[in-house]
Order: sequence, then structure tokens, then C-alpha cells
Amino acid sequence: MSVSTSSSPSPAPAPAPGASPSRSRVPRVPFWAQILAGLVLGVLLGWIARSADVTWLGTALDRVGGTFVQLLKLVVAPLVFFAIAISITNLRNVSNAARLAGRTLMWFLITSLIAVGIGLTIGLLTSPGAGTGLNPADGERPEKSGSWLDFLTGIIPENVITPFTELKVLQIVFMAAVVGIAALKLGDRAAPLLSFGEAVLALLQKALWWVIRLAPLGTLGLIGTAVSEYGWDLLGPYATFTIDVYIGCLLVMFGVYPLLLGLVGKVNPVQFYRGAWPAIQLAFVSRSSVGTMPVTQKVTERLGVPREYASFAVPFGATTKMDGCAAIYPALAAIFVAEIFGVSLGLQEYLLIVFVSVIGSAATAGLTGATVMTTLTLSTLGLPLEGVGLLLAIDPILDMIRTATNVAGQAAVPVLVSAREKILDTDAYASAKSFDINDTDDTGDGAAADGTGGPVSDATGGKGSAAPPSPAPAPA
Repeated sequence: MSVSTSSSPSPAPAPAPGASPSRSRVPRVPFWAQILAGLVLGVLLGWIARSADVTWLGTALDRVGGTFVQLLKLVVAPLVFFAIAISITNLRNVSNAARLAGRTLMWFLITSLIAVGIGLTIGLLTSPGAGTGLNPADGERPEKSGSWLDFLTGIIPENVITPFTELKVLQIVFMAAVVGIAALKLGDRAAPLLSFGEAVLALLQKALWWVIRLAPLGTLGLIGTAVSEYGWDLLGPYATFTIDVYIGCLLVMFGVYPLLLGLVGKVNPVQFYRGAWPAIQLAFVSRSSVGTMPVTQKVTERLGVPREYASFAVPFGATTKMDGCAAIYPALAAIFVAEIFGVSLGLQEYLLIVFVSVIGSAATAGLTGATVMTTLTLSTLGLPLEGVGLLLAIDPILDMIRTATNVAGQAAVPVLVSAREKILDTDAYASAKSFDINDTDDTGDGAAADGTGGPVSDATGGKGSAAPPSPAPAPA
């Protein structure tokens, strides 16, 4: 008995350390609540800065929002390069890689075609430019515009430095694709380079996760600046156009994608949004498909898409798959500008809008906004580019829902293709849960706790623990 009583205290401390932190630890505010607080506080501070003419507050909001965007830009260029290059080399581990890549591109085009059709239909039914009180004198030409010649010739960079310093994402994608394909051809001789690239990619992902966690502050600054600069005066002239963009994006996001997932992919659409919501939420506030890319890849893998395929499809989609910015928005923008400037559009012009939206979507590759795509559409139709100036005022409000739609499509298509090709892990898909970004590891690897701190499903369909993940770097 003396032995048993002397040894019994030894296991006793085990429950104590586990129990005491749960009682003493201050509850962490969920990331979605932080984002919501940032939105509300940003609107409030922006309204105060505008109504009370508090110059310093407006300047502070602009600095906070601008710093967040600048941090995203700092990581975006190298992240895109290494993500695309490594993702192409990862395809060597996927059977039927060419087929998967072709099917991915096919569904990108199909969903873009549907999205632009919805945009045109809404625009023709509502006439967003009629009765706005705006006139051609209110607009001005943008400093930069897109054209088909610039698009075709601009893919190839003049040197390897400029695309990174000027954030020319399309040129970065081109160089990354060349490097990735060349590495595939070299085979084992490229192994040291690939190991280096994977390490750099893991480092960039960790840095970007830190930036992502600043999104509530970035949201406060970006929304506050928009309200401070423009106030509510824009709601009158741009009301119909704004509502049209939101309705079009919501129809695609919660109508088209669920139908395709359910009818074509034969998977539960509700479960898709349950798993993909962290990426959609972050895209809405960050207004950056590329900045959201690590979260998009994480949720896609959690939904059962094989990691080797997700690491190709998500970066590819983040730079080319833009149903919000490149399909719905330019269609509505073209109708809006045509009505403001009194230009009549016919069947030929509408077909041109469809063509530009489906084929030219890669021109939107970048951090935020759809100005290049809009100017490309307007110049193709022969509409005045001054119309872009009319749209820039309301752009921050529209860009949130556009980017959320982009990212939803960037996650939905890999799930759809994986389901069609019978490579989707259905157990992982069925058990995938939303997770709190605050509770995830920085590398994006491993399972993370959900909002309640309970276990969640990882990409392989197993059960991940809420315990800290291993320090191993995330694979590309």
C-alpha cells in the first residue's frame, strides 16, 4: 500500500496542467468576429473622419489600410513565382496530370462563361447607368489601361527584375511556368533547386500568414478610408450598379457553384461552403485573391483535394480564375459606361464582352481591383476609357464581393474536377469544418483547431488534433 500511495501522486499532475490553462487562459476572439469588428469600427471611424472633418483620423485610416496592402504586395511577387513553379513540378506526382490541367482550365472557362452571361442579363434588365445623374464630364481616363497588344506582348518580360519590382503578375506567372517546366525536363538534376524552392515557399507562406492575421486592422483602415473619402453620397448615383454587382456575384457564388458541385460533382454543396468559408471570408476583406492563396489552398486540401493537384490548381486559379473581377464586373461596367455616354450596344458588342471576359481574364492577374480588365473591355468595345474614372470611386466596396466570388471559384473548381476524376477524398470532404485562422499554424501544414478548439479533419481524411503541429515545413 505504501508503494501505491507513494506512486499515485506522479500521474496526478498530468490533469492539472491540462486543466489549469483552460481556466486561466483568456478566450481568444474568433477571427470572423475580429473581421466584423474591423468592418464596423472602420465604418464608424470613417464616418467620424468625414462628418467631423477630422483630418488626422482620415490620414491614420489611410496609413493603416495602405500598410496592410503594402505588406501583401511585399510577399505576393515571390509567392506567386515559387508557388507556380513548384506546383508545376508537383504535377509529376499526379497521374493524368495533363488531363487534370486541361479539365481545370475547361471548368475555369465554363464558369467564366456562365458568370459573364449572368452579368449581361442583370445589366440588360436593370440599366444600371440610367438615371444616375452622372455625365461624361465626371469621368477621367485612368493612368494605365489594358489593350490586347499590351496583353499579348506584356506576357514576356524585358528582364527578370521588373516584373517583381512593378508587380506584373502575368509576367511572373510566365517566368514561373518556364522554370517549372524546365525543372520537370531536368529531372533529378533539378532536385537541389526544387528543395530550395520548397523551403522558400514555406518561408513565404509563414510570412504571409502573419500578414493575414493583421486582416482585421487592414479591414478597419480600408473600409474607414473608403467611407472617409466618399461617404454615403455615392449610394444614390451608384445604387443600381452596386446592387447589380452584388446580386450577380452572389448568384454565381451561391447559385452556380452549388449547382455545379451538386449536379456535376455529386458532392454536398453546403459542405463545400462549410469548409471553404475561411478563404471566402478573408478574400472579402483583403480584396486579394493572391493574398488569400495560402488559405484557399488549405481549405481546398481539407475538402479532400489531393495536395499535389491543389498546389497546382489553386495558384493557377489565383492568377487567372476571376469570375467576379473578369466576368460579372466588366459586363456590368460596359453596360453602365455605355448608358452614361449614350452609346448603343448591339449583339456584336455583347459577344465581344463575352469573348473578352472568357479569354482575357488572365489580364486581371494582380493584387486588387479590376481596372485593367475594365479598360481592356471598354477599349475592345470602343467605349470611352473615361468611364473607368466613374467606377473608381465605388471600386473598394465592389472589390470585396468580386474577390470573394473569385476565391470561391478558385476553391470550387479543384473540388469539382477532383470529384469528376474520382480522386477526391470523400471522407475528408464530408468531415471538413470551418476553422479559425488564429488557431492555424503559420506554415499552413497540418490540422488546426476549429472555433471551439475541437479536432477537425485534415486533408487526408484523418483526424487532426488541436495540439501544436510539428515544426516540419509545409510542402509546396
